[in-house]
Amino acid sequence: MIESSEQFEKALLLMDRVRTEKIIRDAIQESSSMESAEILVVTALEKIGEGWQDGSIALAQVYMSGIICEELMEKMIVSYGVEKKTRPKIGIAVLEDHHQLGKRIICSIMRANGYVIIDYGHSIQVEDLVMKTVYDKLDILLISTLMLPSALQVKNVIEGLKQHGMETKVIAGGAPFRLDVELAKNVGVETVRNASDLPAVIKKVVHEA
Repeated sequence: MIESSEQFEKALLLMDRVRTEKIIRDAIQESSSMESAEILVVTALEKIGEGWQDGSIALAQVYMSGIICEELMEKMIVSYGVEKKTRPKIGIAVLEDHHQLGKRIICSIMRANGYVIIDYGHSIQVEDLVMKTVYDKLDILLISTLMLPSALQVKNVIEGLKQHGMETKVIAGGAPFRLDVELAKNVGVETVRNASDLPAVIKKVVHEA
């Protein structure tokens, strides 16, 4: 799997869609599980994100790698008959930030597990996110953050939803929540340290509902 992950990462950086798809399909067939595809995607995108942060990988490569992974996971779902889950109704957004890598990793993982995700994009403001959540009647709202100021704004999103009588479960993640273990408690939100933990958290939320 380590070798496959390195090959997949290289293929992504070269934007080689044919090669990336072959690696994904080979991994799924070998393991008879979509989980292997999920592991490949998460590992590669996280390393690419680290490369962007240290300046060794261009932003365009990060952007295209995320897009390719999302397209691949959608194709794999169709090819291997993964049942699409329309419930709970889930939305995702990058709150007041431009960096989309975290969101793309999450979307790839969730789609690999069959979940249908409403993507609200990036740089969305608190009021707009609240209104979109209310309009779409979301059961779960996933928020990705990169900078501390945007992470702190999650609290305002939660308060805005409460003012509209919404019981939407908000789950946030990103660098600020990993770096400060008390931040989630202070903001009043549930968080996940790793994107790969999210499907289990979603199942827990559904079970408790």
